[in-house]
Amino acid sequence: MASLVNSLIAFNLIVLMSCYLTTTTSGVFSKQSPFFQSEKPMEKITQLHFYFHDNITGKNPTTMQIIGPPKGSVGGFGTTFMIDDPLTEGPDPSSKIVGRSQGIYAFASQHEIGLLMVLNFAFTEGVFNGSTLSIFGRNVVTQEVREMPIVGGSGVFRYSRGFALAKTYMVNFTFGLAIVEYNITVLHV
Repeated sequence: MASLVNSLIAFNLIVLMSCYLTTTTSGVFSKQSPFFQSEKPMEKITQLHFYFHDNITGKNPTTMQIIGPPKGSVGGFGTTFMIDDPLTEGPDPSSKIVGRSQGIYAFASQHEIGLLMVLNFAFTEGVFNGSTLSIFGRNVVTQEVREMPIVGGSGVFRYSRGFALAKTYMVNFTFGLAIVEYNITVLHV
């Protein structure tokens, strides 16, 4: 009887150790380990401040309408734009460019000017050069300050999460120009 108990204990230990030490392959492009322990490095908090320059109809537009409003649309509902807007240190369009805002925004509300923002802030200066932050959220442009979530990032901002506060600095409907001030707080490794 003691020999059977010892055999069962030894067998269970072997099975547990093989599960712990073996990494399984799930398809060609991924690996999964059943007992992965995360050693979470100390997170940093970074605050960024810059200006977003949206040029819809002016000279050298940085925003293009890619989908028009459907028939019977109220307030432009469904209209979608692709953007590649400069991000600058200051509100003056000639101030130093620190990156680009690239992505899509669309009129997603039938009752107010509510935009769906799907943007990557791609930074081109300093320690953030080559890094990105991704926004996916709602922007009701009639509100003085709008809060949108930071849902990820790359480079320096790997594993990031946080929020962006957007405030309209200037808008000129005649020339299709808007400047938006962004204050971003982000946690990252």
